[in-house]
Amino acid sequence: MTLHVENPGRSAVAAVIGLGSMGFGMAQALKRAGLAVVGYDVAPAAVARFIAEGGRGASTLGEAVRDADIVVSVVVNAVQTEAVLFGPEGIASVMKPGAVFISSATMDPAIARDLAQRVEALGFHYLDAPISGGAAKAAKGELTIMASGSARAFAAARPALDAMAAKVYELGDAAGTGAAFKMINQLLAGVHIAAACEAISFAAKQDLDLEKVYEVITASAGNSWMFENRIPHVLAGDYTPLSAIEIFVKDLGIVQDMARAERYPVPLVAAALQMYLAASGAGMGRDDDSSLARLYAQLSGAQLPGTIKA
Repeated sequence: MTLHVENPGRSAVAAVIGLGSMGFGMAQALKRAGLAVVGYDVAPAAVARFIAEGGRGASTLGEAVRDADIVVSVVVNAVQTEAVLFGPEGIASVMKPGAVFISSATMDPAIARDLAQRVEALGFHYLDAPISGGAAKAAKGELTIMASGSARAFAAARPALDAMAAKVYELGDAAGTGAAFKMINQLLAGVHIAAACEAISFAAKQDLDLEKVYEVITASAGNSWMFENRIPHVLAGDYTPLSAIEIFVKDLGIVQDMARAERYPVPLVAAALQMYLAASGAGMGRDDDSSLARLYAQLSGAQLPGTIKA
């Protein structure tokens, strides 16, 4: 059965909360698809940038969501998501009746379920919709979205989902399932980045031609999407954050907490998490997650591009 939503498609008004590298691209994709988009961020410069590119900006959360049919929350974690909804300036008291809240933050599935219950008790819809794909795909409207929620939440969110994603996986009718899928993805992503960085630094320690290592490995069975995507940052000596070390400090920490609660062993996660923690402790927390290669190099004396030879 197809559910029809008031003001569907191009007439929908969307508010994007959080105009960081992902949220800004998602707001651009929504605007390009013809939705009326209002952007809000705690950093006024991010809002000003969105206005300069033809969007509408808001100076408060309430102003951003007051007329929105769809609210897309692209904040860092569950704590920030709860603050957006129920904090001192929380939007739960001012959202438009029948609006849908799309939560894109990575979080423990149990927290996603709790937030959904609280939002839905107030008469709004909640879509648990973590994202994957990075800033470049966000800007192109080509994200992968792992979503779960009621049929009405999906129907209300459809104009935004179609605009932001190349793939929308509808994973169930209850919040928390999307979050659980995202945590499996983050387990793999975090471990694969750590393995890629360990391998390229080990190659450097052996004085191999790193460009040739990249060429050979990406054509061989040892390749991974993360090796192919992250190692060019290492080869360029450019650790400008596209996805920061601290993201995996957080996400692998969530995976480990979930696993501990289930009495499930995750030794590869534990080992990778220690490397992210070490990189953060060494001052690289806000740098690109490929900085794990720099950490390995510092520990071993390996020489990577862009580093000063000891």
